[in-house]
Amino acid sequence: MTGVDSPQSLTHPRYWPSWAGVGLLRALSILPLPLLWVLGAALGEAISFFPSRARHTADVNLALCFPERSEAERRRLRRAMFRTLTQAILSIGISLWSSRSRLQRLVRFRGREYLDSVLATGQNAILLAPHFVVLEIAGLRLSQERPMVSMYKSPRNTVLDRVMRHSRSRFGGVMIERSSELLPLIRLLREGRPFYYLPDQEPGSASFVFAPFFGVPAATLTAPSRIARLAHAMVIPCYTRLLPFGRGYEVIMKPPLAEFPSADPVADATRLNSAIEEAVREMPEQYLWTYKRFKTRPGNAPSYYD
Repeated sequence: MTGVDSPQSLTHPRYWPSWAGVGLLRALSILPLPLLWVLGAALGEAISFFPSRARHTADVNLALCFPERSEAERRRLRRAMFRTLTQAILSIGISLWSSRSRLQRLVRFRGREYLDSVLATGQNAILLAPHFVVLEIAGLRLSQERPMVSMYKSPRNTVLDRVMRHSRSRFGGVMIERSSELLPLIRLLREGRPFYYLPDQEPGSASFVFAPFFGVPAATLTAPSRIARLAHAMVIPCYTRLLPFGRGYEVIMKPPLAEFPSADPVADATRLNSAIEEAVREMPEQYLWTYKRFKTRPGNAPSYYD
């Protein structure tokens, strides 16, 4: 390997701050999850009071998605989100380095029968994993049992990219860059590997349609229905909840989406967003409201976030 991706280049002094951050996450990963939960709650509560771009984005999203709630209610929800987000950040080392046995001990399932029944009949499966704060956990835990495929977007930080790619594939999972061609992914799905997919992303240059999310037109990828059609796969909503007081994680699965995909990409996108919205309403404080979900608007309208 050459360039910034070579092992030699990653020892350059410009990467030392990144390695220091990785070292801190590694040290935190050794701590008990209940302690990280308490530390994250206190730190997240403090962070939520300071003006920032992240807080502004969360306020905009919450106002768009919950107009029926009072401003005081939305502020409380924003504070709760920052607490769970900070708890997730402090405990990210658990997903990066935890042993097989520790993950098995920390993770429980609800609705696991939906995935098991699909796989038992020889059908292919796509797990839709929206942007909840601990979304990494389910894919890692499931990859311990059978080979999985995950799509990701490489972070700009080269050190973090190296660490995360190694972590996510350490149980045999295959990582596919978001901008890659679909053919290798379809081939892996047809081989029987479940696909762990983040559907609620800003589409960028990818194909999308506008579909309602909490009643707001949201640029929604058409890839999920296209992949499901090409791979003859059932689509199962899957999201992970950080349990109170550091008791672990709960991976929640819902029934496969009915009559999906269809011949109508807008209907498919609407069905997809409806499933995500249902999950968000179940635990709104754990959705990543700092993500600019409505960045792209119909008719190139001005950004909500400016």
